[in-house]
Amino acid sequence: MRSLIGMTAMMAVGGITGAAAPAAEKTADYSFDYRYPQEAARIPALRAWLEADKARLRTQTAHDAAQERVEARDGGYPFRPYDTQKTWKLVTDTPRFLSLSGDVYSYTGGAHGTPGSMGLLWDKAAGKRIAPKLVFSSLPAAQGVIGPAFCAKLKAERRRRIGDAAASDGMFATCPTLKDLTVLLGSSGGGRFNRIGLIADPYVAGAYAEGAYEVTLPVTPALIGAVKPEYRGAFAVGQ
Repeated sequence: MRSLIGMTAMMAVGGITGAAAPAAEKTADYSFDYRYPQEAARIPALRAWLEADKARLRTQTAHDAAQERVEARDGGYPFRPYDTQKTWKLVTDTPRFLSLSGDVYSYTGGAHGTPGSMGLLWDKAAGKRIAPKLVFSSLPAAQGVIGPAFCAKLKAERRRRIGDAAASDGMFATCPTLKDLTVLLGSSGGGRFNRIGLIADPYVAGAYAEGAYEVTLPVTPALIGAVKPEYRGAFAVGQ
């Protein structure tokens, strides 16, 4: 379960919308669920990519689960059905970009499943997908602007969750960099991006039991300066 820190909503007005176009399946070997919102389904090229991603993920899940069932039988240990879930949700829909967040979960028979997150931008003008981090001129440039505020909020939230243990946790003493975070670009009004969400999945900023950490920050003039010139017009200073 995610925890939202800082600004309470980096998403479009009304929050992240629920996903449509579900594809749920359950067999003796695995459970599979893949969803994406109607806003994505309305863009033919993006829908085609999502459907291909869904088919690839389902095929991989079925193959791996069937293989594990055979290995469990031959090894004399219980087979535990696999579980794969992937849900895309709308972050914001601006005149130029559709911004999505992705929640993923995978269980492959271990002690617990593995959750994760991802972001996706669809450039309507160019008709192509863009990884959100690629809007920046460089990750070091963006890190220099975002890092201090993110790390301060992360430190405060870790202390709130686990108390004094946060100060003595050597394994996660170093604040993760942008390279290891999920980036989501949001808008308070659906016009231009004025909020940025940063997600540290389990094991990135803390132990599995701590869950994911999410920090939302306003877009600043300095951050816009770290954006590639061709994308700067899609950003505005946030509050």
